[in-house]
Amino acid sequence: MKGTVRYLAGIAGPSGFGSKSTAQQVTQHCLPPPPPSSSSPTPLTAIITGATSGIGEETATVLAKRGVRVVIAARDVNKASRLKQSILHQSPDAQIVVLELDLSSFASIASFSRQFLSLGLPLHILINNAGIYSRGLEFSEDKIEMTFATNYLGHFLLTELLVEKMEETARESGTHGRIVNLSSAIHSWVKTDSSFSFQNMLNPTHSSYNGTRAYAKTKLAAILHAKELSRQLKVPSFSLTTTTTFLLSFPSIQLLLRPQTTNVTLLFLLIITIPGKECKSDG
Repeated sequence: MKGTVRYLAGIAGPSGFGSKSTAQQVTQHCLPPPPPSSSSPTPLTAIITGATSGIGEETATVLAKRGVRVVIAARDVNKASRLKQSILHQSPDAQIVVLELDLSSFASIASFSRQFLSLGLPLHILINNAGIYSRGLEFSEDKIEMTFATNYLGHFLLTELLVEKMEETARESGTHGRIVNLSSAIHSWVKTDSSFSFQNMLNPTHSSYNGTRAYAKTKLAAILHAKELSRQLKVPSFSLTTTTTFLLSFPSIQLLLRPQTTNVTLLFLLIITIPGKECKSDG
């Protein structure tokens, strides 16, 4: 309870930042300035899913401003291209790559991964941010319940297809990689009974389907995914870290949040905190 009050009041935590801190403020203290010339070291590269609106859009905009090469993975390429132009208007030297990705489609995920890997770019950061909320029962082209397919299975497959590239990048660059799964406080609504099973989430019946519960289950699944990845990546051959961002929001009210504050602050602290290096404000 006390933690929730501190969050809502915007009281700064040990890092020196609180829920009222902006992404600009966090990165100002914790990320180096962008390279001054093309002869400078290769910038960090980040893939962001769901980057065309809300938290994902703010994440892409601010990381690009701070010199990170941003790959916008989007279902709507036209919308992503407009965002690219908007970012370039603010940061003319930004490096932005737009690639099509529909997380509800295994074929699209495989195609995106092939396209990205063919570019020969490094990969330091993977932000699994995209998510949908479906009030009614829908199925993907792979015959899987749409919310589960998009919010969890899509990100699971994407991570599996890219983690080798992230390991290679970490090994060659000496820069610790980071995988971020976005979750929600609504994950705590899930009851770990027989309804929280892989088969039930893949193919629920119309009579048993509840949009909010389906969404909550995908957010719990994202946490479990991050925990298992963390366990696997603790072996010496890996230089990657996985984290989970918990959003204090729900499907019906998330659009009411101002993207430049609140949850974005926590997201940026997770992205840019490198083991062995503290990130604190001057305040």
